[in-house]
Amino acid sequence: MIVALVAALVVIAVAVVLVQRRRRRRRVRFIPVAPPVAAAEILVAEPVAMPDVAAVEAATLAGRLGNARGAFARLRGAEADAAVRDVVEEVLLRSDVGVTTTTRLLDELSTAGSGGSLVSALRDRLLASFVSADRSLATSVDAGRVPVWLFVGVNGVGKTTTIGKLASREVAAGQRVVMAAGDTFRAAAADQLEMWSQRTGADIVRGAEGSDPSSVIHDAIERAAARGSSLVLADTAGRLHTNNNLLDELSKVRRVADRGPGQVTETILVVDATTGQNALSQARQFMAAASVTGVALTKLDGTARGGIVVAIESELGIPVKLIGVGESAADLLPFDPVEFVDALLAP
Repeated sequence: MIVALVAALVVIAVAVVLVQRRRRRRRVRFIPVAPPVAAAEILVAEPVAMPDVAAVEAATLAGRLGNARGAFARLRGAEADAAVRDVVEEVLLRSDVGVTTTTRLLDELSTAGSGGSLVSALRDRLLASFVSADRSLATSVDAGRVPVWLFVGVNGVGKTTTIGKLASREVAAGQRVVMAAGDTFRAAAADQLEMWSQRTGADIVRGAEGSDPSSVIHDAIERAAARGSSLVLADTAGRLHTNNNLLDELSKVRRVADRGPGQVTETILVVDATTGQNALSQARQFMAAASVTGVALTKLDGTARGGIVVAIESELGIPVKLIGVGESAADLLPFDPVEFVDALLAP
């Protein structure tokens, strides 16, 4: 009886296996096949021409100063007479020109007399507010020394990004560039310069986090001199302009950078244009601590209202040398007062 029971179990097991195999075969046999896809019909009869790149670039500045241009829209088409004095005053103040410069401009417009285009009269007065200075970035040094561009400014203004963009531009122009990661108190700053180094082919010198910024910049200058490099771009910590101790340290950094074989030919104050009149306060403090030779004004394509450019030059006499109007390296532009004012006021 046991033998019969075992035989029955074996038969049942074999039957189960056969049934499972048959089901598998059926599933495989009846898998639906997707019908062939018909070739797509081409609806474009003729190829579309690529846009004119030169034309796009020509309109870049005016197009990217949208917020700043909007502030001056109320003045377009108005006549230069006393009736619109209050409107002019409001527009200038809202544009971050500042009280001092606005008062002077209004007095000059009144002195010029009434009649004629207000925009034309204001254009002349704005252009007269800019200092007569060489806006190029100097590289001339004594024999055997390496030019150093030192970048200063508070945290968050775009200082490190500005250095990276300039490195890209200078390397493309054939310069051998060394970047000094002198902001040793913020690891992300050195990492950011490292990224720009890989992207542009510029050399970089960085130290341990928290190390002496002056020593990092000195080492970068020594490397540049040893390897025959033609330019050092030196980052510094983003210091609060209200902290005298940190500003004193910045003075030390500049002295070290200006010691042989280095020679500081530019000290660029990087300012966020969206901070308005606070940018003017920063500039006043940094002028004394670091002997600022020029300003790089970033983020003019955002919510900035543009008038801070006029205030910096008119009240402090520092030339604005660079403006940032976007994220890419090509969006860091040399500053041209005529082009800038026309971009603000043109219809």
